[in-house]
Order: sequence, then C-alpha cells, then structure tokens
Amino acid sequence: MKKALILMGLSFFTTLSSSLTAQDQPDHKLHIIIIGAHPDDAEKAGGTAYKWIQHGDEVTMVSVTNGDAGHQSMKAADLALRRREEARKSGEVIGAKYIVLDNHDGQLMPTYENRLQIIKLIREAHADIVIFPRPYDYHPDHRYTGQLVCDAAYMVTVPTILPEVPFLKKNPVFLYMEDGFTHPEPFKADVAIDIDDDIEKKMDMYHQHTSQMYEWLPFNQGILDQVPKTDAERRAWLGKTKKHESDATPYRAKLIELYGKDKGSKIKYCEAFQDSEYGTRLTKENLKHYFPFLP
Repeated sequence: MKKALILMGLSFFTTLSSSLTAQDQPDHKLHIIIIGAHPDDAEKAGGTAYKWIQHGDEVTMVSVTNGDAGHQSMKAADLALRRREEARKSGEVIGAKYIVLDNHDGQLMPTYENRLQIIKLIREAHADIVIFPRPYDYHPDHRYTGQLVCDAAYMVTVPTILPEVPFLKKNPVFLYMEDGFTHPEPFKADVAIDIDDDIEKKMDMYHQHTSQMYEWLPFNQGILDQVPKTDAERRAWLGKTKKHESDATPYRAKLIELYGKDKGSKIKYCEAFQDSEYGTRLTKENLKHYFPFLP
C-alpha cells in the first residue's frame, strides 16, 4: 500500500512537472524574442542576442513586415523572397531563429489583427524578454511595430484573448531598443551591454542583408557609388561605416555603473535597452538573471 502511494505520488509529480511551462522552471534557459519592423531591424540587438545564445539561451528574431518596398528597382514579390532568405542567413550567423511575417513594407498599421500576430509570436516563443523599438521614429513601420508590441504586452497573459494559443503565466520583461529620437522623450538606458567581443558577429549579420547594406540604403543615402565591388571589400567597408551605430560613448555612465570604472571606461561598442514599464519590471535584483553575462 505504501509503495503504491509513493508510485502515485511520483506519477502525479511527473505529470505536474511536464505540464509546467518553461517560465515556471526556476533554472530554465531564457527565451528572448527581438521584434523589428523589417528584415535587418532586429540586428540592432544582435550583439546581445549572440551573448544570450552563447550562454545557452534561445533567441527568436522577428520582422513584422516582409521588407518588399525596400529597394530602388526590384519588384516587391521578388524582394520579399530575397529579404526572407537574407534574414534566415543573418540569424544563422549567431544560431538564432528568424521569422519574417508577410505584411507589406510601408503599409503596417496597429490593427487588432496585427496585434494578434504579435501576441501569438510572443506566446509561442515562451518569452521571458521581449525587445522592440520605441513607438517614436521617422518610419511608420517602426512606430507601429513599437505600438503593436506595447498593445500586446498585457494581452499575452489574458487567456480569453487568442485562446487557441496558450497564454503566458508570467508577463515578460519588455525592453525598448536604443534610438536617438528626443521627442516626445529621449531614450534612457536602464542597461547597457558590452559587445566589444561581438561587434564583428553583429557586422557579419548585417553583411547577409546585401539588398539593404550594399544596394537600397546606399542608394537612398546617395552614396551607392562608394560601395565596393567584391564581397571582402564590402564587408570591410560595412565595418567602417556601420560600427559607429553601436558606439558606447552615449552610455558611458551606465557602463561604468555595471562594469566598473576600469572596464566600463574602455568599452568601445555596446547595446542599450530601456524598461518599457509594460511587463515585468527590470530591477537591480533581477538584472543579472535576465542578463547573465553581466559581471
């Protein structure tokens, strides 16, 4: 009788354990989803994404549109296919899954249907951390991606919203990616991550986006004639012209606070994030849990 009760208890424990979501496990690996508007937008957090993956965590990168308007000459359907493949290769550089939704570039709107897409993605990723753009930007797709994630933030925990996809029992941490916009309010870094050891990986990710780095963006900026011809020359040129976007200088005080004066004052490249206040709050107590590679 005693043995039967023990076996029943073990069976109950096994069943209970298997029914728990990843978020319920105290020592589970982190699940991070990075949501951008276009293929090549989520790469803005690519250095930190690589750190999480090296730590054994799982990163999903998302483009909410298919990028089919981002070229000076290619047809939309052909460009969408090309950019989807470029995104796949970019994720492959660091071992991240890359999802490209089939919404038209330049036409994204903060509709209920699009909000459900975001809710579904965050739930299916079992997200502990959601990284996304602030809803202040020159590009409407960037703004509306930020708004869609904000609108989805609480709803990922509501069982009656999109009931066919299991809800999250714990709201993720929702973090804004850095930007330089000051209206209606400037970005404020709550955490800054040293990516000196990962900057080349980040550039390698961008390098996969040939249609953007070496065709559309240079055309749009009037510097297409400066783009080198060979692959090796292009990669070197990209490093010289794009690394400055990860310049650590604006976040020096935060880096010194987190890494100490000696190291923090020497960091050249970093990625910074701001607590959006829409989910689980980022605190001094849980900072090391969500960013386990901090000292």
